[in-house]
This record gives sequence, structure tokens and C-alpha cells, in this order.
Amino acid sequence: MSASQLAAEFEVAVRTIHRDIDQLSAAGIPVYADRGRNGGFRLRDGYRTMLTGLNQSEAETLFLAGLPGPAAQMGLAEVLSTARLKLLAALPANVQPGAERIAARFHLDAGAWFHEVDQLPSLPVLARAVWSERMLKLRYRRAGETEARSRTLAPLGLVLKGGIWYLVAQSGKSVRTYRAANIHDAEMCDEVFTRPKNFDLAAHWEETVRDYEASVYHEHADVRLSPEGMKRLELLGPYVTSAASKSAGKPDRRGWVRCRLPIESIDFGIRELMRLGIDVIVVGPPALREQLARTAGRIARLHARVPGDRDHGSGRDASARRR
Repeated sequence: MSASQLAAEFEVAVRTIHRDIDQLSAAGIPVYADRGRNGGFRLRDGYRTMLTGLNQSEAETLFLAGLPGPAAQMGLAEVLSTARLKLLAALPANVQPGAERIAARFHLDAGAWFHEVDQLPSLPVLARAVWSERMLKLRYRRAGETEARSRTLAPLGLVLKGGIWYLVAQSGKSVRTYRAANIHDAEMCDEVFTRPKNFDLAAHWEETVRDYEASVYHEHADVRLSPEGMKRLELLGPYVTSAASKSAGKPDRRGWVRCRLPIESIDFGIRELMRLGIDVIVVGPPALREQLARTAGRIARLHARVPGDRDHGSGRDASARRR
């Protein structure tokens, strides 16, 4: 076929065809060009793609890509295991040892520390619906609500973030995110939906994460941090750490740095800042500083009591009760 015929077939520009042919040739695909009026591009007679065309680095990368835990949650553990065995058997003998070493020496654990794996009975159904582009009927319980409500969604993709599965789905004209653990009684419908033409799951998720992080933090705290406090900022998460780095001034003679930290609210900010202990001094706003001082005072009074005091742990100052 000529470049113009290929361009018409794939609805792209002729220059795109020429570029793609160059890339195919560079990848080892035997594409030949015949010049002249009746010329065009052709494959070598009898050519078929073969798995043995993988080089060692490509084969090793494929073995690194498997996530046994998430695959099991989606009901694909057995399929993944079988696919890995078939892949290993089909590889050239000189490539097999490297692939086996990858599987034996690298393990990817997508879950977070101190986090129990969510029970996800609906996840296999969600995965099948995403793959087959079929509508979903389900009940979904939003955070803070006790009852699950019925919804009909067009599933666009599944995302694993910090050990938690999320369903990205179209509801009406908007694309929203749903935590898989809060989905109940999911059923795949016979109805097929049309996937948005320009929808990019990775790009959409990146934008969603960025917007979510920006929307969570409604307040700020002006603080001074010791050198150790700057190191411990990772306890508050990457978004806060990044904001601190961008707003940090020059260290004083003792190495303390003044910066501005985003916080969700005054109450939540107190709980977060107290994780930094004596390595943080709150400069403002006044409401945050005053409330933090009161909270620290209560903690100090509670721990100043004699162990075994009958008022210990009551949450009230013993001297106040005696009065």
C-alpha cells in the first residue's frame, strides 16, 4: 500500500505514516518500500510477529509489571499466573534466566503501611465492565453517609492509589471518582456505552489528584521549624512538604526556618502540627496559636498528675474539679 492509502486508512497525515514506518523498521519489523508509480510499503512475505522478538530488557520489564495482590482483588490471580508461565516458556533460552531473576528479586506491594486490605467483592465486576465498556448498576455509599444509593454509571477505568481502588466513571455528562470499597451490589448491564473519544485515564487522574489536594486545604499556618522539624515534615504528606519548601525563608542562626503550611482546618491543623512536637512554633494565625496553646496546656496538666489519680484520663483538670 502507498503512504497516501495508508494515511487514508488510518485517518492520519502522510508524514505520520512515514514516521511510523521508520519506527517499525527501527524496531526490527521487516517493512520494505518499493518506489515507482505502483510502489508502496510491504512486509516481508510470510512475516508474523513473534514473542521471541522480545529482547532481554523488554522481557524482564514484563515480569516486573505484574502485581499479584491487585490482580487477585480483580479476580485475575490465576490468569496472571498462567500468563507468566506461558510467557516464560515462550521466551528464548538466553532470556529466560533474566526474567526469572526479576520475578525472584523484585516484589511490588502497592498497599500502604498499617492499612488493612479493603474487602472488594464488586471489584471483579467493575473490572469486567470497564474492559467490555458495559454500563454498571450499583449502590454507592458516600463518605459520611450511612445509606447506599442506587446509581447507573459508565465505567471508564480503575485506579489503584496508595493501596485503595477507585472507579472513574461517567455519570450523566460529568466524570467522577468512586471508592471501590463503598460500592455494593454491582451488576454489569447488557447496555454498551460509548467511551469519550478524547478521554485519557492517566491524565484525568493526575488532574483529579491535583484538584483534590488543592481543595482539601482551606486554611494555613505560619510556623517556624527547627532543622529536625523540616525533616519530619514528611509526616504531614508530600503536598504540605512541597508548600513548605516553596515558602521557606532563610534559616536563622539556630537553623530555624519560617514558612507557611496548608492545613484543612484549625482543629485538624492542631492534630497535624502536634506530630512535630517541640520542633515547630506556630506564629499565626492567632486562633490557631491560641487553641494549640490551650491543647498543649491540657496535655501537660494531664501528664503532671500522679499515676493512679482517680481523675486521670477524665479530660478535665483535677484542680478545677476540686474547686
